[in-house]
Amino acid sequence: MTWLRALREVVRSGLTIEEARLEPLLALRTAVGVALVIGPALWLASPAYAASAALGAYSAGAATFQRTWRPRKVIALGAGVGLALGTFLGYLAAGRLATFLPLLAVWAFAAGMAWAVGSTAGIVAATTVGSMLVTVTLPTSIGRALEHAGIIALGGVAQALLILLFPIRRWGAHRDALADALAAVADYARRLRHDPTAPFDPEPLMTARDAAAVTPSQARTRPSVLHGPRGLAERIRPVVAALADPGVGAPPEGPGRDRARELLDAAAEVLDAAARSIRRGTPAEVSPGSTDALCVDEEHEVLEGPARQAAERLVELLGEALEIARCGTPGRTAAPPVPEDAQVLVRPTMFRLVPVVVRAVRRELRRDSPVFRHAVRLAAVATLGYLIAARLPVGHGYWVPITSVMVMRPDFHQTYARAVARLAGTLAGVALATGMVRALGPDAQVFGLLAVVSAGLSFMLNRTGYAYSQCFTAAYVVFLLGMGGQAWEQTVPERVVLTLLGGALAMLAYVVFPAWETPRLPGRLADWLAAEGRYAAAVLRSYAEPTREHHADLRRALLASREARAAWQEAYDRARQEPVRPRGLTSREAEEAQEAIKGFDRAAMLMESHLPRADSRPVPEAERLAEALEADTVQAAVDVREHRNPDWARVEEALHAWEGAAAGGGSPVVRRGAEMQKRALEALATAVSRTPLERDVGSAREEQRVRVAAAAEGDGSGSAHRGG
Repeated sequence: MTWLRALREVVRSGLTIEEARLEPLLALRTAVGVALVIGPALWLASPAYAASAALGAYSAGAATFQRTWRPRKVIALGAGVGLALGTFLGYLAAGRLATFLPLLAVWAFAAGMAWAVGSTAGIVAATTVGSMLVTVTLPTSIGRALEHAGIIALGGVAQALLILLFPIRRWGAHRDALADALAAVADYARRLRHDPTAPFDPEPLMTARDAAAVTPSQARTRPSVLHGPRGLAERIRPVVAALADPGVGAPPEGPGRDRARELLDAAAEVLDAAARSIRRGTPAEVSPGSTDALCVDEEHEVLEGPARQAAERLVELLGEALEIARCGTPGRTAAPPVPEDAQVLVRPTMFRLVPVVVRAVRRELRRDSPVFRHAVRLAAVATLGYLIAARLPVGHGYWVPITSVMVMRPDFHQTYARAVARLAGTLAGVALATGMVRALGPDAQVFGLLAVVSAGLSFMLNRTGYAYSQCFTAAYVVFLLGMGGQAWEQTVPERVVLTLLGGALAMLAYVVFPAWETPRLPGRLADWLAAEGRYAAAVLRSYAEPTREHHADLRRALLASREARAAWQEAYDRARQEPVRPRGLTSREAEEAQEAIKGFDRAAMLMESHLPRADSRPVPEAERLAEALEADTVQAAVDVREHRNPDWARVEEALHAWEGAAAGGGSPVVRRGAEMQKRALEALATAVSRTPLERDVGSAREEQRVRVAAAAEGDGSGSAHRGG
């Protein structure tokens, strides 16, 4: 992608309204938390103290809107404590650049490394850098600094108390994650009716698993309905795929295919009903037609062989889903949930999280890590922005580094899109607030009320787009400054200019010290291939020797393959938005390789749907193929990473030796699945294998294709394609 096209995408992304469900009650509760600290501070103290209280309450409230599975009151308290600590330490070092700049650099670097833990930790940590930059200008002594820090922490306490006293949709995020997983499998079943080889994105299942991990205190209060359905969705997914697949399931045409479509449609309706029941906490009924479709007639069932086995297994699993969907209807009681594992997924408590954080940060302390490079950029930009602001003949120069810190992200597209969105939102918000300030005149109480209203609107629009929430955030700041007696004629133009300067500094920092994902694509692809090889080998070993130990290994390999796939997908999506020439893999090769590995994964999933029971006859040929697959995919991962052509000699030899044996020990699924895997590996080799001459020609073709696409977009011919 060229720079011009990348910048166009950045502007479009930054100003896009995202479809999100508004949560006015949550926004109202958070705005009330801001009001509860601003009002008493204005009445009992001064506008300066009210500004500190507003900073703590607003930032802690904003932190609770980040996606997290921990209790939101804990997030609010943690944000308040971090803001207070940053404020106090900043004041202790303020007054001398020799002490404040090193502290600011270290604090900003630590905030950048917080992204190693997750996006919520990174965003909350960035707000503490902002509090350090703002509030060092307010206190006049150590005692006053402690008072301001305490008031900021009090803002976080106020938000936590409101969450405790007025819970809104308790366990709502966890319910949504589980419901999304069931709905994703329902959508998959519907797509399989028309496309028997449709792909499935496991991200909703990964999110549901992440949400299922709870602390010991959460485990005692978690609703029973959140225990078992995730495992149910995990088990239904391969079964519906096996039923729909024409190779190992229902025939391509005829009564068998019609019966498979009927079962898939019924499965989709049952899963959707279960998802609605879990999301809303209300009973949901399934139509009688879908219930009747789930009855397998022993005499008149048209499906045979593996397809019939898949149908019977699907009906059994959907019976469990029906109990979830009917949970709470009059005259019925919910069936006890059946967890997929004997143990609850445990999330460490806040104190036990410390060694986990240390290990995560240590893994990212390397030069090629995007998180490490983000932390270096953050530290450099914060200190440089502070130095630039100190030399400018304007007040509130701290807005330069604050803007930079708040818009910077570890990847190119988000950093640039947020910079554009922040500038646009600031311009609109400042214009709106300025007009109101001019019309109303100086009145601290009125400005305090308007600040609370602006905060509530910012919270409500938090998930609809950064530009739109930032509009009311900018208005909130203008009203706070007006509450403190600042003249709008001075603050408004300065705010706009300093925001523009801070955004430009953040964008320039990424150009100077980038963390491009494009050169990392071969490594990510290699990691995904190796993980899929281990997963496929684990499936085959469960056929060779169906034991509980092998089933446990299979589960671990499946989770590892999903993590590797998610890492590849994230890197691939970012690389497509970067203005960088392809290195190692062109966009077409990456796409073809991705489809090949997805096909390889799908074949393993189909075999997993028919895993033998513990008392089944072992398939010794599967063990040899498992060893060959694991060895070849590990070597192929090295070859892909080092730009060599992969080879599947061991897999071909193992399959050739299997030709004379019985097909899968009585089940044709494993043998057909192995053949599908071989074809997928051959497609992968075709996608990434090139001679030196082909590499040069491919690179030249890729550059030509990018130039043609950019030219087509420039003359308007690309808009029709995007609209389609």
